[in-house]
Amino acid sequence: MIARTILPAILLGASALGGEPAHDADRATLRIGMIGLDTSHVTAFTKILNNPSAKDHVPGAKVVAAFKGGSPDIESSISRVDGYTATLRDDFGVEICDSIEALCAKVDAVMIESVDGRPHLEQARPVIAAGKPLYLDKPLAGSLRDAIEIFRLADEAGVPVFTSSSLRYGKSTQAARRGEHGAIVRAICSSPAHLEPNHPDLFWYGVHGCEALFTVMGTGCGSVVRRTTDDGLIEVEGLWAGGRTGIFREGKGYSGTAVNADGEEIAVGAYEGYAPLVAEVVTFFRTGEPPVPAAETLELFAFMEAADESKRRGGERVTLAEVMEKATASPKPE
Repeated sequence: MIARTILPAILLGASALGGEPAHDADRATLRIGMIGLDTSHVTAFTKILNNPSAKDHVPGAKVVAAFKGGSPDIESSISRVDGYTATLRDDFGVEICDSIEALCAKVDAVMIESVDGRPHLEQARPVIAAGKPLYLDKPLAGSLRDAIEIFRLADEAGVPVFTSSSLRYGKSTQAARRGEHGAIVRAICSSPAHLEPNHPDLFWYGVHGCEALFTVMGTGCGSVVRRTTDDGLIEVEGLWAGGRTGIFREGKGYSGTAVNADGEEIAVGAYEGYAPLVAEVVTFFRTGEPPVPAAETLELFAFMEAADESKRRGGERVTLAEVMEKATASPKPE
């Protein structure tokens, strides 16, 4: 577990001498930096944090600095990054920095928002080196290997890191997570699964439905089989310990069903806005306690990577242990 003592006192709401947590009214506003201004999340999250009049305003933190970023080989990135950068600068008064190092010097915590997961590892390095608590938006990385490395670097440096889709924080999904309906033995969660050729298939957008699935099912998935439905959509079935089954199914919206040991069906997997996630991020920045364990996140990404491997093998069953071993093996010398 990450030691809380590495966090600045402002994040813990305590005095520099380690006294009792300060009253809410006495807590200074957290200064947040954003990296990668090429997704609608940057303007949505900033509005929630910076605009007290916003319907879903989350108090206690403010985006004060940002680094533009952008990926020239992804059209949805390069075509939007200038516009979102201008909005943060002109509408919210966010300072645009020339480097990540400069940004880190101005903030208490950092959100990596780059829509492209590939640069996340290199963007995370200077943040971790600066000791700043770090939230990474989806996808955590562009490969399972990079995802593992981000957590390794953070653990080595004692820096708290957290990643999640907003789909984790639907009310019914969280109720199932907390065990309010008893043990879940089967679940099916759906989301759109648009593909991007530079990423494993589900990393790009299917991660949303997979996040909801793992929220409900928890860890313990051993293997997956990837299929195509009759209407040509992606379906991945995972086998969990104890004979439990979890399925991701590509769909047009966000939905799902969990089944408990009594056969009761519970609706899960709904999208309920960004504010619940943003509130979790702010709490994480203050406490230094990641709300989702690294092991669960890595199992989720191994599930998605194993789905791609199953596709490559024509629908064979693939274990998560196999893809994790491959991702942690040293690369062969050229």
